[in-house]
Amino acid sequence: MAALNVQEVLPPTLDSTSDPPPIFDGTTRLYLNYECPFCQRVWVVRNYKGLQDKIKLVAVHLQDKPAWYKEKLYPENKESVDRTSGTQDQIFMFLKYVVFMVPALEHNGKVIGESLDLIKYIDSNFEGPALLPDDPTKQKFAEEMIAYLDTFTKNVLTSFKGDPVKEAGGEFDYLETSLQKFDDGPFFLGQFSQVDAAYVPFIERFQIFLQEVFNYDITSGRPKLAAYLEELNKMDAYKQTNAILNSSFSCTKPVSWPQAKSVAHIGNNLGRRVRL
Repeated sequence: MAALNVQEVLPPTLDSTSDPPPIFDGTTRLYLNYECPFCQRVWVVRNYKGLQDKIKLVAVHLQDKPAWYKEKLYPENKESVDRTSGTQDQIFMFLKYVVFMVPALEHNGKVIGESLDLIKYIDSNFEGPALLPDDPTKQKFAEEMIAYLDTFTKNVLTSFKGDPVKEAGGEFDYLETSLQKFDDGPFFLGQFSQVDAAYVPFIERFQIFLQEVFNYDITSGRPKLAAYLEELNKMDAYKQTNAILNSSFSCTKPVSWPQAKSVAHIGNNLGRRVRL
């Protein structure tokens, strides 16, 4: 069972005028942007495991980036940056050449990143409910779904340039079929898992966006998917991260065709393995 609800006050988003937090002072920090789906993956895991007091949030503004944040990122090749070797100046000089990316986790003197890696890292290195079952069958299915994740995301995003009902319908059918695999709970592996954390930030954004722009209800004719999203939004660990309801893709705000084309461009980037 997930940890009891811990309602936290979110820290303000830091921009180019903001001072940096203390660097490598022993505090574990998750650097994120509140509206970023990649960040939401890790944020959900942190909340589900009840780590609000163990992993502090540092929100950064992606359009008005703090210059100091670029010095706290991991290299594009995903190798960790170890603070325990070399001087601070040497490490900062090295990090000036890395790509600006979120999320990133500062832990035990190093900064690591990439959302899918961080989901596994936090699940393996911190206390709290496990997000991967011991059942080998479920573990294998989890690997298959994670391996398909980029394909799923790219196919849906690029469908925005055409007819999503025809071009993306198969992807939501894939979710519906996957949700029928296990009957011991409403989620992909029965109980909430790494797979759900990886997929759901995109599924819910797609649901809102496709309904608003194309009048396409992805849950129509897909009862398992409808129940899945309903159960998900009962989870405090997830609801606390659901900044999408206040974002530019909220159902309360109109979404323009240029926005749709912009999102489709993200899909093309995903196909080239670019993490946003």
